[in-house]
Amino acid sequence: MTVSPIALKAYTAANELLNKPAPPAGGKASTADATRSFAEAIEDSLSAVNAMQTEKSRMITEFASGKSQNVHELMITLQKAGLAMDMTSAVRNKVLQAYQELMRLQF
Repeated sequence: MTVSPIALKAYTAANELLNKPAPPAGGKASTADATRSFAEAIEDSLSAVNAMQTEKSRMITEFASGKSQNVHELMITLQKAGLAMDMTSAVRNKVLQAYQELMRLQF
């Protein structure tokens, strides 16, 4: 069983957060770091999904033109790209649901 690079990055980031020293009492620096880290994680994930989609398009083109005859590799690439896009859509939908729930809160 192989571990995808995205899962490995997430595990590494979580491990670093657990082993990080306690944040300072002010808290502003830690919030900025968390925001930056979250933004970087989202950006990295989206670029990985984009790379999978690009690879999928390349594999389809090569297979259609006859350069590649490896159907198994093509199908694996198609499934990986499809699952990555489904996961991205699911995360986006959950973020939007959370945002909408926050907007419904009354203060």
